[in-house]
Amino acid sequence: MSTFIEIDHVDRVFPLPNGEQYIALKNIELKIKPGEFISLIGHSGCGKSTLLNMVSGLDTPTVGGVIVEGREIQGPGPDRMVVFQNYSLLPWLTVRQNIGLAVNRVMRHLPKTERNKIIEDNIQLVGLKHAAHKLPGQLSGGMKQRVAIARALSIKPKVLLLDEPFGALDALTRGNLQERLMEIVQESQVTCIMVTHDVDEALLLSDRVVMLTTGPEAHIGQILEVPIPRPRHRLEVVNHPSYYAFRNEIVYFLNQQKRSKRVGKVAQASSVMAGNGLEKINLNIGFIPLTDCAPLVVAKEKGFFQEEGLDAVNLVREPSWKAIAEGVISGRLDAAQMVAGMPLSLTVGAGGKLPVPIINALVMSRNGNAITLAKSFAQAGVKNLGDLKNKLMETPDKVHTFGMVHPASMHNLLLRYWLASGGIDPDQDVTLTAIPPAQMVANLKAGNLDGYCVGEPWNSRAVYEGLGYVIDTSLDIWAGHPEKVLGVKEEWVAKYPETHLALMRALLKACEYCDDRRNREEIMGLLCQPQYVGSLEDYTRPGFLDPYNRGDGTEPQQLLRFNQFYVDQANCPGRGEGLWTLTQLARWGYTPFPKNWVEILERVRRPDLFGEACRQLGWPDTESDRHNFALFDGMVFTPDDPIGYIQRFTIHRELKVSEILIDSVSRS
Repeated sequence: MSTFIEIDHVDRVFPLPNGEQYIALKNIELKIKPGEFISLIGHSGCGKSTLLNMVSGLDTPTVGGVIVEGREIQGPGPDRMVVFQNYSLLPWLTVRQNIGLAVNRVMRHLPKTERNKIIEDNIQLVGLKHAAHKLPGQLSGGMKQRVAIARALSIKPKVLLLDEPFGALDALTRGNLQERLMEIVQESQVTCIMVTHDVDEALLLSDRVVMLTTGPEAHIGQILEVPIPRPRHRLEVVNHPSYYAFRNEIVYFLNQQKRSKRVGKVAQASSVMAGNGLEKINLNIGFIPLTDCAPLVVAKEKGFFQEEGLDAVNLVREPSWKAIAEGVISGRLDAAQMVAGMPLSLTVGAGGKLPVPIINALVMSRNGNAITLAKSFAQAGVKNLGDLKNKLMETPDKVHTFGMVHPASMHNLLLRYWLASGGIDPDQDVTLTAIPPAQMVANLKAGNLDGYCVGEPWNSRAVYEGLGYVIDTSLDIWAGHPEKVLGVKEEWVAKYPETHLALMRALLKACEYCDDRRNREEIMGLLCQPQYVGSLEDYTRPGFLDPYNRGDGTEPQQLLRFNQFYVDQANCPGRGEGLWTLTQLARWGYTPFPKNWVEILERVRRPDLFGEACRQLGWPDTESDRHNFALFDGMVFTPDDPIGYIQRFTIHRELKVSEILIDSVSRS
């Protein structure tokens, strides 16, 4: 069915008296079908009514737009009628006259007799024929609301907008009016959007319940489909086998939002400023010698750290990702380049470890990995995943070992995904072992590994030395996947908020510099210095600068997105891809799937801080879309059904779901 209403990447920003801004809504994207009933639910102040007002045309988006039937809304119109909680009836007009006011205004081109018929039909529709002559002051609250609904429907709107229409009514009146509204909507096939605080009301009336997070920067946290057949009746809905599961899911979301407290800015009085308005200017930042550490190298060598007031940044070359995690947790490192899943993994305490809240407000690179197999597989004719499975089946007694760099890395998660999609169980049919990137080639050469998934230049070095060949790149498996991110302890951000933003600004500049291919030759020279990657240019250039050589006899290809640092919204830490990461950590038994996954993502993945850093630079703060996506095998990931996504896989470990509570840090 086609889209009838499209809320297209809407932000709503209000100016404050002190010259600052309050971002009420951020990146709201929603498509509504004709005749659909949508409820907006969330805590007070989350922007529900603001969003409704933008659909009605009573308010205007700061960014984005609202489109109805292919036309952008420029103001109020008779195709969209609003029913408010306070009825909005003129007290000196009767029921008939209040309804007639709308009909005579909008349908004045019709003969008077036809207009009168429309008025009487709508009075009859809401069961108020006996009170048509009465003034609002002579009516009960429920009757007043019926007049408001009749007035809205009398001009045959295409969209009915309901702003807590039954909030002021007693339970019995509310129930009766809800039943009547369902009948009317069913008959007229009008598209409805309703703001409500009532979970049961939302489930009774809605096709979908859209749950908004707590502001500022409120966004869609979850959308619940309500597949209860229509026509509906209250008792049938309550007795539906899934009703209480749906209800509990909404209540659980609201409770997460109630206890979820964002890391705020530390009051100036409690912070000692080191200079340039920053709390700290001497930083130790950890990195691993890989091609995609380029943003850190560029930020230091091109002076971007200094431009942002960070006068003494020491880039600390670490031997492994395990050392990176230890350094950030212990405080030895202020921040670090991390593999994409590490902030979430540390925060939820994967592997039975103590949870340590880590903030990821910036993605520094995307793509950049590859799966390399030993040359012996090429000699056996292994050209694809199917060939690999057949080869493994030929030698069931032989232990085949593959390397990855860290359990929470995309190297591990994508390697596992790739193997399992080909029917190879990564825990039973092969052995996976964590090895530091720089040791991969030596282990392949020694015969300790049959292959590995790693970043560059360690795949190209195996090709260069004739030890292996690339069977697939991560660009083939999931184009645009997050790869390296900025990881910082939550308590560090709370203590040094302005320093954190300065660090992000410097790295954003560096990421932009890295994705200007005119700079790649210069950057290559920087990376190959011994204090950074220290590799030969011959096997560091492929993918980063030169065509990518897979070493399989095919012609090298120019892969312009093999290393992606800035373009196509590369730097925003999207929550959807973070949720996918949580599904894979749970799929392979590293951690239970968090029942409170919305709360975990709100805590770790921080588009709000990313947006603040962008705005301070005068750059667009565009956030990633909230949408379904699929990897190379076509299995669709839906952000509103992560558990169902895990269960659809043929190969996975026993799925456990539990609430993961994390201690708070000092907050404002």
